[in-house]
Amino acid sequence: MPYMSTETSTPVTPSAAPVRPGTRGPRLLRWLLLVLAALAAVLVLLVVLVATFDWNRLKPRINAKVSEASGRTFAIQGDLDAHWHWPQPLESGWRRWVPGVTVQAQQLVLGNPEGFAVAEAPAKPADGLPALPPRPAPQNDTDEAPQGGPADTASERDATASSEDAQAARDAQAEAPPRTPQDMGTIRSASATLRLLPLLSRTVVLDTLVLSGPDIALARRQDGTNNWTFHSRRQEKQGEQRDNPWDLRVDQLVVRGGWLGYVDGTKQLALRARVDTLEPGAPQAEDGRYGVRMAVQGQYGKAQVRGSVVGGSMLALRDKQVRYPLRASLRSGHVRTQVEGVLNNPAQLSGMDLQVLLGGASMADLFPLTGLVLPNTPPFEVKGRLLGSLAPDKAVWEYRDFNGKVGDSDLHGSVTYTSGKPRPKLQGHVTSKLLRLADLGPVLGAPSGKRPQEKGTSKRAGKVLPDAHFATERWDAMDLDLAFAGEKVIRPEALPLDRLSVRAVLEDRRLHLTPLRFGFAQGRIDSDVLIDGRSKPLNTTLKGSVEGLQLSALFPKVELMKKSFGRLDGSFTLAGQGDSLAKMLGSSDGRARLYIREGTFSKQMLDLAALNVGSVVVAKLFGENKEVKLRCAVADLRIKDGMADANNVKLNTEEAIVDVTGLIDLGEEELSLRIKPKSLEWKFLSLRTPLYVRGTFANPQVGVEPAPLLLRAGAAVAAAAVAPAALALVPITVPGAEDEASCAKLLAPVQSPQREAPTQQRKR
Repeated sequence: MPYMSTETSTPVTPSAAPVRPGTRGPRLLRWLLLVLAALAAVLVLLVVLVATFDWNRLKPRINAKVSEASGRTFAIQGDLDAHWHWPQPLESGWRRWVPGVTVQAQQLVLGNPEGFAVAEAPAKPADGLPALPPRPAPQNDTDEAPQGGPADTASERDATASSEDAQAARDAQAEAPPRTPQDMGTIRSASATLRLLPLLSRTVVLDTLVLSGPDIALARRQDGTNNWTFHSRRQEKQGEQRDNPWDLRVDQLVVRGGWLGYVDGTKQLALRARVDTLEPGAPQAEDGRYGVRMAVQGQYGKAQVRGSVVGGSMLALRDKQVRYPLRASLRSGHVRTQVEGVLNNPAQLSGMDLQVLLGGASMADLFPLTGLVLPNTPPFEVKGRLLGSLAPDKAVWEYRDFNGKVGDSDLHGSVTYTSGKPRPKLQGHVTSKLLRLADLGPVLGAPSGKRPQEKGTSKRAGKVLPDAHFATERWDAMDLDLAFAGEKVIRPEALPLDRLSVRAVLEDRRLHLTPLRFGFAQGRIDSDVLIDGRSKPLNTTLKGSVEGLQLSALFPKVELMKKSFGRLDGSFTLAGQGDSLAKMLGSSDGRARLYIREGTFSKQMLDLAALNVGSVVVAKLFGENKEVKLRCAVADLRIKDGMADANNVKLNTEEAIVDVTGLIDLGEEELSLRIKPKSLEWKFLSLRTPLYVRGTFANPQVGVEPAPLLLRAGAAVAAAAVAPAALALVPITVPGAEDEASCAKLLAPVQSPQREAPTQQRKR
């Protein structure tokens, strides 16, 4: 048998060729180069596309998309262009060198919501909105430019003015195109620098947004609807609101030659402002604290407003929580204000901390701007800290620790304002360390006398009582609870009164001054005044008492002579109707009873006290150089229809008892009095001749010739009219008369009133 092999043969395959070192690297490099080349080609294509593409072809699509998203018409009426830019100025590291795209658009127009129109003066107001003021001229008045305070130097202000002039020259070509009433705004030119990488995360990041010549008009109707709330047309049709998956971020906003208007039908407010962002390093920017400046002009109610404002960065207003710095200098008529501080969340007016200076010709002028019902005053200026919230219908603010002057009087205090229904309310306390009494004159309608006649005062030839109309038509706009204290009061001719205090409560058009207290001449006068502004003419009641008044203390020159007029006590009550102090007194009913106990007087003393009529009377009764010892005196005046009757006026001296009878006409400001002495000793024969005081309050005359009394309103006016209970005199305590029976009788308390006698009508 042949020999056979048991081994199985297997095919032989050639082995793989060995890899030579160094061949893998070049292949990877080639692939990398191919990828880079492809990317470069794409970039080149993108660069070429961006540089050469006619972007105006996209305007119809962009206009449609924006109109759809905003729910109103939008159009780019000018050219649309785009170009590359790098490096990125606001980035660092490798991101700085990633290219970005700058998009520019000309002549942009955004419409108002359908049916919304904002007219511009001189056109008539439309759609329940005030007319938008025309564009104001740039503010060149240095008095209106907000200053940074005492630290500002002249060189800094000059640099600021130079910078503003240069900016105005650059913005001369950046005027906004005309805006129609149906347009919310127009923009002459807009450019935005867009980053590309954030687009991958659905975030649109604009490094810089530049608006040249924008003209925007914001408006709110009386029903609260506004034109700055946007709703897409899809939302309006479907009635639903979806979150936008894209986010927008703007890092820097530049406005050049812009105009911003605001009209509010709920407040009759119409403002127009020239707006420009401040360049970095500008003196007004104060190292970045402020970012925008505005020149404002417009109207608030019937008040014209103008001024200038610098504020923080406009982009800061996007934040829900922001402390926005603000400095402003504004003027409205005679009222001027300077403001500096911080607004918390300006969009909601939820808070503020401001230093506010207010000044003007009269505090009453603040009403059109603030709604505060304040009296007429001499020129004033106060500065204090304003804290609180101005949120509509929820405003609560405090003007804290203010200091200033009204006329020649200082003023200090704090007040709090609280909005509410049916009326807002102002509460607080005010003090004056040195109060010039004449500065209270305009409150009653009388000029203060040291400056041109103030608003709301009257000065009639031949008359003394002020007849200026009380401005009560505003009393239904606010309630008031204010305490005032004058620590030291100075009268004209440096005749000192001690102090003054009052609590003024205004509620439902009724003003109650209680107590109105004067501390002077080592005594005091307490009174209670009620003015009812609900009636036409006004109803006014006045009650009061005089206690322990040392008459000599009113006249320093007399006091230096160690002479005394004696002590004065008394009480008074009046009720009248009228819209001025003169008319109220001219129609008043009431009674006044005054007592004087002991004293000494002479013609020389009365001359020193500037009591000219009294001086003449004393000289004619007792002689030129005679000192008269007064035991007591009483004056009981009864008043009916503005006619005061000297019902019981007597002076008891060592030489005589002097009776005074007659009438004082408060309406015509005339008096006719008969002074008849009854001699206690026969040697004073001259005392048999009566005297007469006749004439006007402004120019009374004293004579000895007999003449009839001026009987206006009838001779029986003072014939003991029965006074109603509301006009009862305030009880007072009078020092007793221990040495003279006649004085004891004179100084006895008021007895029960006699029966009313018939009266005649006033003859005019």
